[in-house]
Amino acid sequence: MTVHLEVSEGIGTLRLDRPPMNALNVAVQDRIKELAEEAGRREDVRAVILYGGEKVFAAGADIKEMRDMDHATMVVRARALQESFTAVARIPKPVVAAVTGYALGGGCELALCADYRIAADNAKLGQPEILLGLIPGAGGTQRLSRLIGPSRAKDLIFTGRQVRAEEALSLGLVDRVVPAAEVYEEARAWAARLVRGPALALRAAKESVDAGLETDIETGLTVERNWFAGLFATEDRERGMRSFVEEGPGKAKFL
Repeated sequence: MTVHLEVSEGIGTLRLDRPPMNALNVAVQDRIKELAEEAGRREDVRAVILYGGEKVFAAGADIKEMRDMDHATMVVRARALQESFTAVARIPKPVVAAVTGYALGGGCELALCADYRIAADNAKLGQPEILLGLIPGAGGTQRLSRLIGPSRAKDLIFTGRQVRAEEALSLGLVDRVVPAAEVYEEARAWAARLVRGPALALRAAKESVDAGLETDIETGLTVERNWFAGLFATEDRERGMRSFVEEGPGKAKFL
């Protein structure tokens, strides 16, 4: 298989495994969708890491495969491509990308589907599709502009240039930069902290933020209000408030 879902201690690692560069061909795209949906369903997965291995996250689409696709083929395939990445973005659990080496084109777009991005100090990210006479097609024009703002997104998309980890951090494209050897363990530490949290409240927080970004503030506030009130029906809310009153803040155990 070109993509694996490895589960340990509540953390599911969605691992790309197509050496040497994890090129995102059709088979990889479809497998990402399948495993993202599985991770969303599985009760033993409470947080997810996107990972391409020690050397590279994903260098982009499989250009040799894409070159042979005509317009009619891509009209159909473009939707499937977007749906595979959207499946990752819609995992109803915390998702962190552990970015090593290149995260270009579709690789960058996949990282954008995470809630948090930890990059190696040798990472390079970018949307180079313009250099092929194309634009990003797996969410790059939309998720990148929402994350770092339209002007900065247009600069990266218009020029196709690659940015190193420190510039990516300054742009807000990644959230932390650590030594390359520590990327995966740092991602596990981030995920492990959330594995112990209240699953429904984390889902509510994620869906409220994401839904709010797609709509006006009044609608976003309605989504937030409904989730907030709904959580009062959960055992986790009862456990969290009881612990706060009896033991003080930050001591509740939700598992």
